[in-house]
Formats: sequence, structure tokens, C-alpha cells
Amino acid sequence: MRIHLALRRHVVPLLLAIGLVLTASAAAHPATPRPVPLRVATYNIHAGAGEDEVFDLDRQVRALRSLDADVIGLQEVDVHWGERSQWRDLARELGHRLGMHVAFAPIYSLDAEPAASGPTPPRREFGVAVLSRHPVLRVRNHEITRLSTQGENPLPEPAPGFLQATVAVRGIPLDVYATHLDYRPDPAVRAAQVADMLRVMDRPCPGRCPAHLLLGDFNARPDAPNSPRSGPPCATPTPAPRPSPPPHPTAASTTSPPARASTSAGPGPPPPASPPTTSPSSPTSTSPAADAPDPGGGGP
Repeated sequence: MRIHLALRRHVVPLLLAIGLVLTASAAAHPATPRPVPLRVATYNIHAGAGEDEVFDLDRQVRALRSLDADVIGLQEVDVHWGERSQWRDLARELGHRLGMHVAFAPIYSLDAEPAASGPTPPRREFGVAVLSRHPVLRVRNHEITRLSTQGENPLPEPAPGFLQATVAVRGIPLDVYATHLDYRPDPAVRAAQVADMLRVMDRPCPGRCPAHLLLGDFNARPDAPNSPRSGPPCATPTPAPRPSPPPHPTAASTTSPPARASTSAGPGPPPPASPPTTSPSSPTSTSPAADAPDPGGGGP
């Protein structure tokens, strides 16, 4: 199978969700592409809390399920981070309850406080994730410029948390990138992050490169000078014939084959946490469980 994307190097700035169509054809019939629809979304889960700052993963499960998306980028994802998210692994739990494959890449990975007794607790991690109905083939955690929130007087330096998850969409490889850019008013760090991301996404690869899809919380408007764009929009989204999702995400669909999709706006990273020493860890990927219970919950 081959991907036919005439505008692979372009970016589509959108709000929080889009649908896109990949096209593929058998080698024997290159002139007759077969459309492969894909509905994608991105959602800043704010460590499981809503605008009311109340931790409620049930309502986030309901909100994410209502999107009916094939691929979802997540930001501000706690994995055994702290009391605010009940020390739970939100990435794995959301994937399990939604019946989706999971890829997680930590921005921060901290040593857990030693337990008085019993097994050593898992590392405290905070980062980005990708949920996918399609299998995740490979996961990488790239470094981009960051201004840490885990210490005083930080300086911009390379740090992990730019997730690349290669998914197989009906046999077609697709590189899904998930990111969360700096929230501060000074755009200098965001500009450096955009340059870093584009360098990662434009790296040469053996053979034909997979299509690129960029999802994230850019903390900037799509028309901002430092927005992750490498060219004019390659598709114009139109409302999708789906039920309206909850207030946070908005959805649209397109029948053109964009190479990347992007988003903007959202809350900033978590407050400083102790200990201040960070240690990047490898990204992880898990498959959905056969039984994904949904205890329900309140609305968003």
C-alpha cells in the first residue's frame, strides 16, 4: 500500500478536532486511490480536572467518547504524578476505558518518594499521549526546547515530551505527533519549540515517509507568528455530520488529504512539584483491553 499526499509538508491550523482522509492504492492500480477516512482530535485533559478544577475522569471519558475520534492527542497527562490525580495512570486508564491503544511520552519523569514498606512506587510522570483505535507500531519521545516548571530560574534547554507514535491505519503508516508548547507570554520559547518540531518532522527516512499528523496544545492562536506552520493550509474543514461534542473540544471534517493537523489554546503546564530533579524516561505504548468498562459519570 502507498500513501498519496500531494501536500505532505503543509500544516492545517484548526481548533481542537478535525477529520482527514488518507488515500492509498495497490501497486497494480496507482491511478485509483482508495480513500481511508480518519477522524482525529486533541484534548488537554488538565490532569483529569475540568474548568471547575475538580478531578473527574468519568466525565472526561464521556467527553472523549462523544468525539468518536479514531486518533486523539492528549496533553497534561498525569501518570502516578500526585494526589491531584489520585496517583493514577491516566494515560493507561483512558485507553482502557475507551478501548484504544495508548502511547505516552513524559515531559517530566521524577523519582517517587521512597515507600516506608512494600514495593518501590512507580516514577511520577507528566506528559503527552496519543489514543488510537488503530495499532501503534512505534513510539519515540523527542526532545525540544523547554523552560522547565520544576525548578526556579530555569533556562531554555532540550527536554523530552514531543511524542511520535506511528500507527497503522488499515495498513497505512501514519506518524502522529503530540505536543504541548510553552504557555508564557514571551513567544521566544514557543518559536524555538516550533523550529525543533519541524526539524524532527522533516527528518529523512528510508523509503517513502509516512504522512504526518501534528496534534497539540500550542498555547497560541493559529495565525500567531510562531504557530507550527510550514506553508498555507492544505484543506478547509467543514462541519462533520456528528453529534455535537461537549464544550471543550469542537469537531470538523475534511475530504482533502492533509499531511499534518494542528491546534491551539489551552491551560499551561502543572505547578512546580518536588523533587526538582528530572530524569527522562522512555515513551510507552499499550494496547486496549478486551473489556473496557465504563462506570459512567457526570457531564463535562
